[in-house]
Amino acid sequence: MIRISQLKLPIRHTQQDLEQAVSKALRLKAIQIDQINIVKKSIDARKKNDIRYIYTIDVTLKQSEGLYEPEVIKRSKNVNVAYSEKSEYTFKPSGQNKLNHRPVVVGTGPAGLFAAWLLAKHGYQPLVIERGDEVDKRVKAVKHFWESKALDPESNVQFGEGGAGTFSDGKLNTMVKDANNRYPLIMETFVAHGAPSEILYLNKPHIGTDKLRNVVESMRKEIIQLGGEVRFRTKLTDLFIENNKLVKIELNHKEVISCEVLISAIGHSARDTFLMFLKRGLMLSPKAFAIGLRMEHKQKMISQSQYGDAYIHLPAADYKLTHQTKSGRGVYSFCMCPGGFVVNASSEEGHLAVNGMSNYNRDEENANSAIVVTVTPEDFGKNEPLSGLYFQQKWEALAYKTGNGDVPIQLFGDLLRNRESVTIGNVTPNLKGKYRLSNLNNCLPNFVLEAVIEGIQAFDHKIKGFAEEEAILSGIESRTSSPIRIHRDEAFESNIKGIYPCGEGAGYAGGITSAAMDGIKIFETVASRFLPI
Repeated sequence: MIRISQLKLPIRHTQQDLEQAVSKALRLKAIQIDQINIVKKSIDARKKNDIRYIYTIDVTLKQSEGLYEPEVIKRSKNVNVAYSEKSEYTFKPSGQNKLNHRPVVVGTGPAGLFAAWLLAKHGYQPLVIERGDEVDKRVKAVKHFWESKALDPESNVQFGEGGAGTFSDGKLNTMVKDANNRYPLIMETFVAHGAPSEILYLNKPHIGTDKLRNVVESMRKEIIQLGGEVRFRTKLTDLFIENNKLVKIELNHKEVISCEVLISAIGHSARDTFLMFLKRGLMLSPKAFAIGLRMEHKQKMISQSQYGDAYIHLPAADYKLTHQTKSGRGVYSFCMCPGGFVVNASSEEGHLAVNGMSNYNRDEENANSAIVVTVTPEDFGKNEPLSGLYFQQKWEALAYKTGNGDVPIQLFGDLLRNRESVTIGNVTPNLKGKYRLSNLNNCLPNFVLEAVIEGIQAFDHKIKGFAEEEAILSGIESRTSSPIRIHRDEAFESNIKGIYPCGEGAGYAGGITSAAMDGIKIFETVASRFLPI
């Protein structure tokens, strides 16, 4: 193939305009081109009076025209035209050890889902267990919680089919280096199971919570079709270990099954499972994460700031903001949701946490993002494995108390003055779950609040109006990543043989795609050691 990079077109261009630009770049007639495939599409908004789409395009030529690709490239005299070969995921299982029992995958978030799907595709017939509900039942349980505050601790925004990402914006970009083409495999798999094909080339792809639900359900059905088994409302409750090796597991405090390969993809909120792991001798340590508040602005204001008057012709704008405070703390925007909702993401009685969520269309009135501050084990008090978890619980309990069980919200101006908000301003909260005007100064450590305030004021220099006093804040955002790391060696195995920690909950990923990539790595490790069932 021939690859064309840095192909710039106006934001209101047509498909014909794109085809003509490709022909011009190659100095060919349209009839000589067989296929045009978009590899990447992004927005260049550096000049707001001349915003452009930038494409990377792969082109195949018609063989009947007698064209020789190297000659076409040379004749184009264009530094952005080069030869391209398609890269594919090519891993093949090579294990020689016999498995006496099918592998067990714990959790159906992206890490567990991809590990299980690949195991099923290669004949390993995995047993997949999920403490929460299948996605349709889970959606109903979450909706009931938002309407009634009746929390199901096993099936909620954190637990259930698809993991925490099911109720999110469904962002699919990643910073993980990927020499083995795991990322294209993830994207192509999502598309094959119902995701929009544009995720294959958009610079900042997302699925949206509404479409992501269908994708995870489709992947589950294929796992079953390929010989795997998926059990919902099934929690890992104990481990049986002999000679530092896993031999059995307990499910739901009653069923015991033999197990020699356990893939632990439990997510960042499975606090009871972390405690059980610690009691059974797994090596855990506290790790840094981030905590703060979620902030809502009018999406129109954000889009106008990012794109100028051209915003009406472009998708809802996002942002990514960072600031280092005078005290040296890092504060940054996290999980920004254009045109989305703030959601009550609690998973424990008497504790409250929030998150953000967008549908595929991102067409809600408000933009929201977490504004969070990095906290480290030195901030937790005691340097013990679960100290970060206890730190989260302390402030989530205060958030629950501050809002009297509802999500506590506050205007930014009132946060500055340490006073309870009594009325809504020009930004109406777009929040899933009940909320209560409160004082968020009661919900976070002073050093976090000071950093959040300084960060918001600094971000106002980058997005005019960001620090408007009637912007809405809600709290607390405490589940940015896992507060613990489950140790594993270079072969991805824990200190107890047969247990493979992976994904965000184990401390090795930070988002849908990086978690999925980690799940793929665990599949590769298992398939390099063991034969299929």
